[in-house]
Amino acid sequence: MANRIILNPVSYHGKGAIKEIPALAAARGWKHVFVCSDPDLVKFGVTAKVTDLLDEAQIAYTVYSGIKPNPTIENVKDGVAAFKACGADSIVTIGGGSSMDTAKAIGIIITNPEFEDVRSLEGVAPTKNHAVPTVAVPTTAGTAAEVTINYVITDVEKERKFVCVDEHDIPEVAVIDPDMMSSMPKGLTASTGMDALTHAIEGYTTKAAWAMTDMFHIEAIRLIAKHLRGAVQNIPEDREGMALAQYVAGMGFSNVGLGIAHSIAHTLGAHYDTPHGVACAMMLPIVMEYNQDYTGERYREIARAMGVEGVDGMTQEEYRKAAVDAVKRLSADVGIPAKNDRVREEDLDQLAADAYADACRPGNPRDTNVEDLKELYRKIM
Repeated sequence: MANRIILNPVSYHGKGAIKEIPALAAARGWKHVFVCSDPDLVKFGVTAKVTDLLDEAQIAYTVYSGIKPNPTIENVKDGVAAFKACGADSIVTIGGGSSMDTAKAIGIIITNPEFEDVRSLEGVAPTKNHAVPTVAVPTTAGTAAEVTINYVITDVEKERKFVCVDEHDIPEVAVIDPDMMSSMPKGLTASTGMDALTHAIEGYTTKAAWAMTDMFHIEAIRLIAKHLRGAVQNIPEDREGMALAQYVAGMGFSNVGLGIAHSIAHTLGAHYDTPHGVACAMMLPIVMEYNQDYTGERYREIARAMGVEGVDGMTQEEYRKAAVDAVKRLSADVGIPAKNDRVREEDLDQLAADAYADACRPGNPRDTNVEDLKELYRKIM
């Protein structure tokens, strides 16, 4: 079987990278940009760091910011209507996964109107046309949505999140500027960073992992272990390290998938509005323990990348425990809670069924079932 790699055609990295946006928009002949961002970023002037550049270049734009932290079907529908109303020909999305996931869904529906029912995009939808030309500017160091072919939408009516996987949705240009992440509060920096670590570890251990994606994931784990604590303290060099780390993790997992830590995190977000990175951080060491007998020697390399010394002299049991312990220690150091007191026993049947149906579940290295998933939820109660 052939292994496929899909990445952005163009990406810019480093401080001041957003300054490239007006020139690349002009070079592509864009006349009216649809700026997709979230209300807090608009309120606190983060979105303006980009729109001010568009103003200076006299490039017309319309801002759409009607997006919730876990973007909903209605957010997408409203965005499609707003895009059509303003006559835009391109998208610049500024924000975390919520803004970028919404922008992806909007861009796909505009060029594939037969999928205007947002639910029809779940799974691997047979779209024919690439999404509206898009520039993605992350303001968090975690989701890597700017380099992935995935997006997640919340179905409020059914209290579930659904994952969409579509090679046509990857942004044409990614602009990874650590200055756009400097205003992230500590809690958000920690949770999105742990989301990136979950991407890297699940991507490294998923059934589809192979040599090229292994290279990305191990380097991402190493960078996160080195830089996340400092990024939470807003140290500039660590912000820059995390900006790179989360992008590198996205280069990998987008092409090989994830596992049940994400399946469970999706349900926690849909049912209780738990922040995605927090849910991932809670579940990652629990799922690592559950999967460990199905990962060969991979936990040794995870432990090494996490900075554990002496792994070559350890037994398999020792280096597996060391890898899990290193993840727990990092999560605790950046302030992630280990428990979720909103999870209730009476919810477990639905939670486990939803996690089992999640698109990330088949990639898990250990085949699972609904009863096992219930037990995993109980470990965070």
